[in-house]
Amino acid sequence: MELTEKQIKSFRELGYIFIEDLFQTDEIELMNNEAKAIYNIERPEVVKEKNGKAIRTVFGAHTFNNIFSKLARHPRIIEPTMQLLGGEVYVHQFKLNAKMAFDGDVWQWHQDYATWKNDDDMPEGLALNVGLFLDDVTQFNGPLNFIPKSHREGYIDSSHDTQTTSYALWTINEETISELVNKGGIVSPTGKAGSVVFFDSSLVHGSPSNMSPWNRTIVYISLNRTSNHIRKFTRPEYIAHRDFDPIKCLNDNCLQEKV
Repeated sequence: MELTEKQIKSFRELGYIFIEDLFQTDEIELMNNEAKAIYNIERPEVVKEKNGKAIRTVFGAHTFNNIFSKLARHPRIIEPTMQLLGGEVYVHQFKLNAKMAFDGDVWQWHQDYATWKNDDDMPEGLALNVGLFLDDVTQFNGPLNFIPKSHREGYIDSSHDTQTTSYALWTINEETISELVNKGGIVSPTGKAGSVVFFDSSLVHGSPSNMSPWNRTIVYISLNRTSNHIRKFTRPEYIAHRDFDPIKCLNDNCLQEKV
């Protein structure tokens, strides 16, 4: 899959691009079934909300699940990423963010690069996220909020919030967020399951809690230039991966292929 010049220009200017219907219904159904099975497994990669029952996120599913292993090497994911980052990439993080109906908690305003810089010593923001909607994302079930053009600020000073949710995050203060919103506003990409959003690792984003009766699961694949690999290895490997070999794409129909 190849992005158009218009899409690349939009990514550079706004910090993200949103593509609807990139994955088909049968592919989404397959991944949803795999995700639900993973949620019932007790292992350190599975992180729950503060209430101790709802799933918040699952790290590194591509390392122990065949379908998500294929997704991490899918050409519809990797080829556009290589275009945007200008070189070979590896998986820095892989997450199933399961913002469950009624129980899905907030993700505070942050830059992913701030966490990767502070916790993992990633040299530069030469990374991006690919978010694949496994559920329909609406204005009601905790959609992503972006501050367009905020990635142009580069790294923004952040503080380590270990109290708000069950997962510690490097977050941005309210005064800075207000200034950024005055410049760029706020957008919330919404759409059907199968839609994908590519966004810069320095783009400021967050999401509200899910008060609706509808789940909002998004697969996030965080891809980094191989030359920009992390230098610090204090976090578990299932959170910050150590395999810096460039990804080799599979076939476009790999999710449906029998092994």
